[in-house]
Amino acid sequence: MTSSDLANLRRSYSQRQLSEETVAADPFEQFSVWMQETLRSEIIDANAMILSTVSADCRPSSRVVLLKGFDKSGFVFFTNYESRKSSDLASNPNAVIHFFWAELERQINITGSVTRVSRDESEKYFRSRPLESKIGAWASRQSSIVESREALEKRYAELKAAYSDGEVPCPPFWGGFRLQPERFEFWQGRDNRLHDRICYTVKGESWQITRLSP
Repeated sequence: MTSSDLANLRRSYSQRQLSEETVAADPFEQFSVWMQETLRSEIIDANAMILSTVSADCRPSSRVVLLKGFDKSGFVFFTNYESRKSSDLASNPNAVIHFFWAELERQINITGSVTRVSRDESEKYFRSRPLESKIGAWASRQSSIVESREALEKRYAELKAAYSDGEVPCPPFWGGFRLQPERFEFWQGRDNRLHDRICYTVKGESWQITRLSP
């Protein structure tokens, strides 16, 4: 493949439309509508989102994580508290989560600040995870250099033997984060690249809805 091959990749977007007159007044309700439609469409990893953070020395980074819950208080995901993302959030709590559902020609971009969830909430979710995932959380020192794949698998096997009774406690270095939104942008693909972009921003105790140029 050459650069010209990539440059010539294009398609039309024409499945749906989005209007400031028809979206929900509350962005959480609008998100819920789109998420339900995505789940009904049986899109693989419908809850996958790109989390973007910025380190203390102003270097950005992004990775895909899974949304595990949301309500008016924010959007929740879980991870290792010693990971790169967690280090970034400790020094700069501002972050962005981004959903892209190509099959529906939709994107949602949500900006806000991130805080840790309560320990009780982290432990409750951890208990709901499969046994293998629980052991994996203990085995991985996320974002640190690992000697080899074999060393990682050996550590996993040792822990699996140690927790053969199936009772795996939640690691003290593992838990959840909640992003409290300050801005939402809903993107719907349209013909001729004249896409619909509807933005919600906090205005006092309510949300202001505006249309952005595509």
